[in-house]
Amino acid sequence: MLILKTLVETNLVLLSAIFLVLLLVSLIWSIYLHLALRKIQATNAAFFKGEKVKNLEEVLLDQAKNLKVLDKDIQELYTISNEINNLALRGIHKISAIRFNPFKDVGGNQSFSIALLNGKNNGITITALYTKEGTRVYSKAITNSESTNFPLTEEEKKAIETALLPEDKKKK
Repeated sequence: MLILKTLVETNLVLLSAIFLVLLLVSLIWSIYLHLALRKIQATNAAFFKGEKVKNLEEVLLDQAKNLKVLDKDIQELYTISNEINNLALRGIHKISAIRFNPFKDVGGNQSFSIALLNGKNNGITITALYTKEGTRVYSKAITNSESTNFPLTEEEKKAIETALLPEDKKKK
């Protein structure tokens, strides 16, 4: 015990300096922790503002339920979107009309060819040939921009070509 007492008395300045440094480090550490705690409190205040703080587990469970409901709604919208897309492909929305004169000696472009196609390039052509004696009307079924049963006239081919969208023409 006497050795310890003499050791302390001889190194009193050094021990005081060490304790002073430890005190300063403790003070700086305390200030740092205080600032970090203030930052966490500000984050929590923004996170839970205006409401009573619930159990975090309840909040997460509520959010999981909301996500399931939203996922179900998204699936329903996806199904509806597919149905609308299928209906759009079946509906006639590519239309073209070409007027022409099939007989050089009869005046005017009174004859015409109309192409009516759906999104899959299926549909019908209607051609009306006008003469002095009367008008004759012909129709041909179209599958994938081509007639499978009857040959197409140049006017009908031109009507189909005009009705096709630019991306349809690239596929041909």
